[in-house]
Amino acid sequence: MDYSPPPLFKQGTSAVARLVIFVTIALVLLIVDARFDAMRNVRQVAATVLMPVERLVLVPRDAIRGVFDYAQSSVELANENRELRRAALEQANASVRQAQLESENNQLRKLLNLTQQSTTPVTPAEILYDARDPYSQRIVIDRGSMQGLRAGYPVIDERGVIGQVTRVSPFQSEVTLLTDKDQAIPVQVVRNGLRSVAFGGSRAGLLDLRFMAASADLQQGDLLVTSGLDGTYPPGLPVAKIVQIERKADTAFSRVYCEPVAGVRSHRQLLVVRYESGLAPRPPEAATSQKAERGSRSAAARAGAEQKADKAATSADKPADTPTAAPAQKPSEPAR
Repeated sequence: MDYSPPPLFKQGTSAVARLVIFVTIALVLLIVDARFDAMRNVRQVAATVLMPVERLVLVPRDAIRGVFDYAQSSVELANENRELRRAALEQANASVRQAQLESENNQLRKLLNLTQQSTTPVTPAEILYDARDPYSQRIVIDRGSMQGLRAGYPVIDERGVIGQVTRVSPFQSEVTLLTDKDQAIPVQVVRNGLRSVAFGGSRAGLLDLRFMAASADLQQGDLLVTSGLDGTYPPGLPVAKIVQIERKADTAFSRVYCEPVAGVRSHRQLLVVRYESGLAPRPPEAATSQKAERGSRSAAARAGAEQKADKAATSADKPADTPTAAPAQKPSEPAR
């Protein structure tokens, strides 16, 4: 009997032989292509034909990679944005703080220069807070009677007058600003020496020169300084500048509005001027002479009253038929 397999299952060359053949062909092709570049056209044709297939196969990979990159970039961008916001906020705060420190430093330098130039003792002070009364313009500073402050002392900054100390406690004081409705300060025009009184409260943040003659020599921009006539403010401190003059034909007076030159609401560091009035007290000799004169007048009056009473009693004791004596002359008053 014949046990040979059918033609369908007949085996040809063995697998090992085929492997050797194919490896040999591959090596030959590699050598030929490396030496003579003979496979260039074949490679180009194969790359062109297989490119759509390669792109189609790489689509899932590219999609997964894109989703992963998007998620990772979103997280990184969110973190970076958060860090940039925090850094920008810190930088803005540092910038504002630096600007405040520079402004404060400049003001302190000017106050120090003013302190060195001033012949009147001054006390540096810092504003603690505004007064609680909303209808008055007052501030509270961190100096009081323990530092030698008293009510009435002027308060200034590097540009001019701020106000006046009106209430003093041991460790803090209340300062009434120039623009308060209850404040008045004698001023003088630098240009021509014209004197007046500036009142606060007429307009918000402005001073008012009231009852000024319509023909008064005043101009916009004139600088007003303290005249020193009240004995509270030393003379020559800058107070305000004239910003508006209202002259009406039906009245003999004009209304003059002035803007304070000092930073009434701008600074925290101030100077309190421990100014003592230069007005001399009344001499003791004059007071003694006036007291003696008043005493002599009262003694003369008492003596005259006693003489009148004695004469009245004498006339009452005499009989009715006895002629009365002529009335005596009034005693002459003592020379005053």
